[in-house]
Amino acid sequence: MQIAIVLYPGLTALDAIGPYEVLRLLPDAEVRFVGAEPGPVVADSGVLFLGVTHSYEETPSPDIVLVPGSGPRTASAMADTRLTGWLRQVHETTQWTTSVCTGAMVLAAAGLLDGLPATTHWYVQGGLAAMGAKPERDQRIVRSGKIVTAAGVSAGLDLGLWLVGEIAGRHRAETIQLYIEYDPRPPFDAGHPTKAAKEVVAAAKALSRSVAVNPPELRAMATIAWRRTLAKFREGAATRKVR
Repeated sequence: MQIAIVLYPGLTALDAIGPYEVLRLLPDAEVRFVGAEPGPVVADSGVLFLGVTHSYEETPSPDIVLVPGSGPRTASAMADTRLTGWLRQVHETTQWTTSVCTGAMVLAAAGLLDGLPATTHWYVQGGLAAMGAKPERDQRIVRSGKIVTAAGVSAGLDLGLWLVGEIAGRHRAETIQLYIEYDPRPPFDAGHPTKAAKEVVAAAKALSRSVAVNPPELRAMATIAWRRTLAKFREGAATRKVR
């Protein structure tokens, strides 16, 4: 089973590495870190580097695709037509097309979530709706056919275990869970806006804005908005012509 985990500049490392640590333990798994070209890719911290092992062209038909999210570079990934084009192409033959955190926004930019239930990081659920999906705000994992989206960052571990359960059965999933000792008992219980104090939610929103808003992202957002507006205009024009 070939598993393609997408890497792009500015991704959130745990979005990719969390599921990797689970999915690599599937029987006969072949994991590829896929990107524009083989080589190092810097994560959103600007300090940690991950390595692309195979290009998009070298990976035309993976069984599983996983798209991680990003704090500061989500819009840039959404505007990357090489990435979104590859996602549309491989989605035709994947067994599972998946995302973690704002990776769902990249799937939406590729046109794969139109009208479908999905989830993402709690802070960008509204953006997911604007891209044509139906946000499931309180769900950790959402399945829509063979598309599976997971909530923010840490939910990638849950996604990995869920996929193993579907592919190899509960026994294998529980074996992997025990092997990696995934037994979450956090010292605080503020992992969702419904649980956190108001001042904590406000601070988390401020942190998200400070990470995400930068000139390249603002330009990418404008590009995405234009493409979506143009697509809707053309769709409406085609409908009127048929009538």
